[in-house]
Amino acid sequence: MTVNVINGKLSDNEKNAYWEYALKHSDGKQLKSLDVKVDGDYVDLTYHFETIPFERIRRITGYLVGTLDRFNDGKRSEEHDRVKHMTRDDL
Repeated sequence: MTVNVINGKLSDNEKNAYWEYALKHSDGKQLKSLDVKVDGDYVDLTYHFETIPFERIRRITGYLVGTLDRFNDGKRSEEHDRVKHMTRDDL
């Protein structure tokens, strides 16, 4: 738990309360740290979340796959021989 306090001081109880508030409103995301900017009687909270690993899924030869490492020789050959269509980004 990392709580960064900006423009003031907070007790450990206040830091814990803001951390719990952030966890409650994080929609299940993994909270990495929390910035608490003190502005008089108010605070601004900035949440920092852990990155989520993302694996790209593509449709290749009729199958949804992330990588080709589980393809047998026939599917690897089919993938090698397929016609790759150009997109606007390829121009």
